[in-house]
Amino acid sequence: MKLEDLKKIREKMEKSTNLREGKGRIKAVVGMGTCGIAAGARDVLSALMDEISKRNLSDIVVTQSGCRGLCDVEPIIDVYEEGKQMVTYGNLTPEKTRRIVAEHFVNGSTVTELVISSK
Repeated sequence: MKLEDLKKIREKMEKSTNLREGKGRIKAVVGMGTCGIAAGARDVLSALMDEISKRNLSDIVVTQSGCRGLCDVEPIIDVYEEGKQMVTYGNLTPEKTRRIVAEHFVNGSTVTELVISSK
């Protein structure tokens, strides 16, 4: 293994850590309770992380939560933006999640047909 390889691994890990722990413009919380996992939340979380990485979005924080009692609309993602109402997206798939990244995170437009709650 060369020094360049180690630097690439370090950069990748730093980027991943920033997604989970950094201070960002948007915080996305993926429901990872038992019901969410059974409904496909792992695939949704993977698609979310992948799309954020592909688009090189460094101002998004991704975390996980337990069950919120919304089993019938899992998988879900809560999106928090400073100065705006929290938006909960539900009944997600990896494809819908990628759309949320493109339309909401990048372009600032809520994907209204996927919203199950806004507070």
